[in-house]
Amino acid sequence: MTAPNKKLEDVLATLEAVAEKKLFHKMLFFKPYPKQIAFFNMQKRERLFMAANQVGKTYGGAYEAACHATGDYPEWWMGKKFARPTRGWVAGVSSLAVRDTQQKHLCGMPGVTADFGTGLIPKARFADKPSLARGVTDAFDTLQVTHKTNGVPDGISTVHFKSFEQGRPKFQGDTIDWGWGDEEGPMDIYQEFLTRLRGDGILYSTFTPLFGQTDLVLRFTRAAADSDRGMVNMTLEEAEHFTPEEKKKRLDGYAAHERDARAKGIPLLGSGKVFDCAEEFITEPRIERIPDEWTKLWAVDFGMGHPFAAVLQLWDRDADIIHVHHAIRMEGALPIMHAAAMRPIGVNVPVAWPQDGHQREKGATTAGTTTAQLYKQAGLQMLDHHAHFEDGGNSTEAGILEMDQRMKTGRYKVASHLTDWFEEYRSYHRKDGVIVKVRDDLMSASRIGIMAKRHGKIVTLGGRKVKRQFNQMAQGLDFDPFE
Repeated sequence: MTAPNKKLEDVLATLEAVAEKKLFHKMLFFKPYPKQIAFFNMQKRERLFMAANQVGKTYGGAYEAACHATGDYPEWWMGKKFARPTRGWVAGVSSLAVRDTQQKHLCGMPGVTADFGTGLIPKARFADKPSLARGVTDAFDTLQVTHKTNGVPDGISTVHFKSFEQGRPKFQGDTIDWGWGDEEGPMDIYQEFLTRLRGDGILYSTFTPLFGQTDLVLRFTRAAADSDRGMVNMTLEEAEHFTPEEKKKRLDGYAAHERDARAKGIPLLGSGKVFDCAEEFITEPRIERIPDEWTKLWAVDFGMGHPFAAVLQLWDRDADIIHVHHAIRMEGALPIMHAAAMRPIGVNVPVAWPQDGHQREKGATTAGTTTAQLYKQAGLQMLDHHAHFEDGGNSTEAGILEMDQRMKTGRYKVASHLTDWFEEYRSYHRKDGVIVKVRDDLMSASRIGIMAKRHGKIVTLGGRKVKRQFNQMAQGLDFDPFE
């Protein structure tokens, strides 16, 4: 064989090996979106990925199932890991839907022998042929998968396929490590599903909320911050595998009453959304060069029993337009950590805060110190008083009204990359006329910013404090007479 021919054969063999790897090792080529990563890494016993249609929620659910079955977790994985073979259930609306969706993602196209092993579970990791289910052609009942811990085989994981149409009795009498429900099922089946978990087990769901404010949706949307439940929302706009033109076509194709659910993953909301202004009307690109004359103001919601939130507000006073430039939402962290997240962005920026900042701490080292003082000690430029309107009032409804009027007149804009802000905006709603105080942290911070907008200052953004030359004129004072 001549050298050129040998080289061509080597190249061909390499290409064939690469093609085979891509075909039978799809796990290695999965590139998750940020919202999928956030969902995987959420340390909760119960999780919900409530998302728009066709944005990757089911494929992400299948990827997690493959990780738990094989033990092959990616380096970036910060969520639940099992260092032992697992027993898991995969469930959907019907046996046919489970076969055509979840089974296909995990194993390959149903009924096509050559495609077996082209799903997310590598072909070489199937320990035996899947057992078949009754009643639906080519539907599997059980998978046996070789599990590895740190790359070393340590036993066989099993994956059982079930459907909600089988009823609650089919979800009884067994113990599992993990469960995955795709699409929304009856609450009694969900409760039974949950009961089957071991002590360290997890149950996660992936669906588009087409049935409105069901008991299952409310279980997550009303969950307290410190509960063992968590939810991630993803919209059509965040799915990069669609072009802008394709996204528009999909949106235009949805019925008007289903548009929010199918494109944004938003259920029908109680007695109404707080804000009904279209997102497109308030969204703007990130501002790269901020005019010097615009004032800056941080507005925070401290997070007493719920996540901490902060928004960085820019006010173009000449045009009377407020721009939400940055947003931070943190759960389970201390004030010093909140401040550490804010200082590099705008350490010189004054900080508006709510009335509950007057509450005094009870800890051994902080007793008698108000919450606002703790943040001041952490290096933030806290205002001397809680946020209120010029007349002294701090009505929630007055703040909501001004935000709403500004939105509808083009005088309130939000940077397009602030996905957490928009996630709250979509789900901010009333029940029986009262604002539901769940997942409203950034909305509350934004409202506080509206009340205190007059306290914004023309300062430089960034993490280095700027000392003014005239500061020496104010020696011995605890305030700046020129502010």
